[in-house]
Amino acid sequence: MKPARSFKKLEKPHSWSQLKNGQWVSESIQTRIDEWCPKLFGYHMLKLGGLSCELTSFNCNIQHQVHLDIQNPLHNIIADGFNLPFLEKSFDVVVLAHQLDYCNDPHRMLREVDRVMIDDGYIIITGFNPVSLTGLSSLMPWRKNNLPWSGRMFTPSRIKDWLNILNYQILDCDQYALFPMETYRTMWTWLENSLGDWASPMGSLYFIVARKRSYPLKPIKPHWKLKRKLTPVSVNYKISSK
Repeated sequence: MKPARSFKKLEKPHSWSQLKNGQWVSESIQTRIDEWCPKLFGYHMLKLGGLSCELTSFNCNIQHQVHLDIQNPLHNIIADGFNLPFLEKSFDVVVLAHQLDYCNDPHRMLREVDRVMIDDGYIIITGFNPVSLTGLSSLMPWRKNNLPWSGRMFTPSRIKDWLNILNYQILDCDQYALFPMETYRTMWTWLENSLGDWASPMGSLYFIVARKRSYPLKPIKPHWKLKRKLTPVSVNYKISSK
């Protein structure tokens, strides 16, 4: 398993137009975002990265939405994803569209997002699955240095493990796009649906929704204390002779 942290400089996309089939990928994510938006409540939403900024959420109950990126013109705050200029527990929802794929230190980014997330807040993460046709294509020498294959893809199960460590409950994990081809999309979608759920782990894309959980601290009684063993009680008595 490759380490999460990398010292290699990664090219980070700031728009879906920079990715091959980026328009179709963004539309597939948008469909799932639209399904979840009515279920999200709160006061503040953060869209981290240019790809997240280009996703719309008009049908969301959260009115105040912050778009954070360096280059995308849709941003309203310019900042680094590793040092978010917000107080702790500021946001109810954070969207990370393919941010971990092009991040040198995904653990650090998730910890920073967790810092600004309120208790019981929602996080939405999308990315490319390395165990897929897209992941296998990244091994080709003429593609591994070009977007989108130049990213550091992580399996959905690994992302879920990171979230579990941070005490997040996985609410939804959708793996899809077994055939990531934009042409003849209707035919590929029909074929993917006919294969059933057994083929979903090899989907090229994943869509994860998790919720931050906080539990009250309760004192735990130590288990090393052994119970007293039952022992017969000796009674001193005298036998009186008559």
